[in-house]
Amino acid sequence: MKLIRYGLPGREHTGVQIDGVNYDTSDFGSDYNEQFFEFGGIESLKHYVSTHKLKEIDKQERLGSPVARPSKIVCIGLNYADHARETGAALPSEPVIFLKSSSSLSGPFDPIVIPKNSVKTDWEVELAVVIGKKASYVDEADAKDYIAGYVLHNDVSEREFQLERNGTWDKGKGCDTFAPLGPFLATPDEIGDIDNLRIWLSVNDKIMQDGTTANLIFKIPYLIHYASQFMTLLPGDVISTGTPAGVGLGFKPPVYLKPGDVVTLGIDGLGQSEQKLVAYSK
Repeated sequence: MKLIRYGLPGREHTGVQIDGVNYDTSDFGSDYNEQFFEFGGIESLKHYVSTHKLKEIDKQERLGSPVARPSKIVCIGLNYADHARETGAALPSEPVIFLKSSSSLSGPFDPIVIPKNSVKTDWEVELAVVIGKKASYVDEADAKDYIAGYVLHNDVSEREFQLERNGTWDKGKGCDTFAPLGPFLATPDEIGDIDNLRIWLSVNDKIMQDGTTANLIFKIPYLIHYASQFMTLLPGDVISTGTPAGVGLGFKPPVYLKPGDVVTLGIDGLGQSEQKLVAYSK
């Protein structure tokens, strides 16, 4: 099943995508939030969809994040060897973890706002995993039981804030609009081999990233196991698994985003999204 949320920011309705067509499920009665995932919402939604006549959603409707604001967005850094090399970093012996603020969440076609005083806003296409049930000290062998689904994520980053401002990476990762998610959440049965998906991103129609999830250093079950040793993952939480080579920071000289640029990204089976860059204004 493919879950969507649509409508005005902060006032989204729920829906599903079937054979490329979006349908409303507002009468189902639950947003796609922590409680939905915790109490078997996906199975209940499947039953609802199979027993009700659904209304098609107007194609002009805005799509929001397919997950209502999670308690946290956990990100894995340097999880593709080619990306680690392009940034001049050593390959990690353990996963690098940082957090994006939940307020950075935005829809898959919403504009990306370049933050005030930013000169190094960058792109990162990533495969993200949505947690389906409370996870603490999870064994790697059991990790797949905790997956609600997968979603496309642009881990937008401000490199000066991230790397030059005397603090953690979080400074450059959690700005407003820096986590476009979607267009939909796909349950695991919708995806083939999760470890062999093409993952790509273009800027102004020029391909910048073109990789495969086969090159993840730390695979998804291990990431869930590892992260759960340090924090309790709650239903609806997002783990973003890292980006392949081709980010702006890796070019010589570096290339960063400016107002008017258009970023398009996609992953096999998870659709594609597009964001236009706009300047910050009050």
